[in-house]
Amino acid sequence: MNTTRSGSLTASGAATTGGLTHAQDHGHDQGHQTVPSDLTLRVKALESLLVEKGLVDRAALDALIDTYEHKVGPRNGARVIARAWVDPAYKQRLLTNATAAIAELGYSGMQGEHMVVVENTPKLHNLVVCTLCSCYPWPVLGLPPVWYKSSPYRSRAVIDPRGVLCEFGLELPKDVEVRVWDSTAELRYLVLPERPTGSEEALEALVTRDAMIGVAKIAPPGEGSRA
Repeated sequence: MNTTRSGSLTASGAATTGGLTHAQDHGHDQGHQTVPSDLTLRVKALESLLVEKGLVDRAALDALIDTYEHKVGPRNGARVIARAWVDPAYKQRLLTNATAAIAELGYSGMQGEHMVVVENTPKLHNLVVCTLCSCYPWPVLGLPPVWYKSSPYRSRAVIDPRGVLCEFGLELPKDVEVRVWDSTAELRYLVLPERPTGSEEALEALVTRDAMIGVAKIAPPGEGSRA
């Protein structure tokens, strides 16, 4: 297994480890909680003070965070993916120079300055993680989910990628290679899933955040999908 942060971390099989205890925001929460960091506690204290003084509305703040985490960000990435699926020339630009191709659709800036897109195929499945912290492509995916930042996901995605994928409900055939990409502050990855059938608009609606991270596949039209 190649474990350099400059490239992919390839796993041909699953190692035996304990169950993944990260807190997932879409039905995989196993009750494990970690003690908040000093920074988290300071942020919560500041938020409480601002709310108490009437300077911030807590409901509005929650709605704003939800928008960036589940709507605005992932929908940007979905537009990028759908465009690549229907436009071969754009797909080639995306795989060759992802940062520039993504900027063509108006998505760029902080946390997305240097992007790489990796493509899933019938024999290759890509999974993205950040083993040192939680580097994440905000312009196309919004805010990172809680489980992406958790220590169990960051460690086990490298040690036991197939086991992690199974806990997300994704069991891949043994002949499919799982390749793990380790994001850094300088380089962030986005997965181009395999294409289902449909028009660009219909395809865009099928793309999920989890599929662009690599912990899920795209559900065929009519079967529904998760975040």
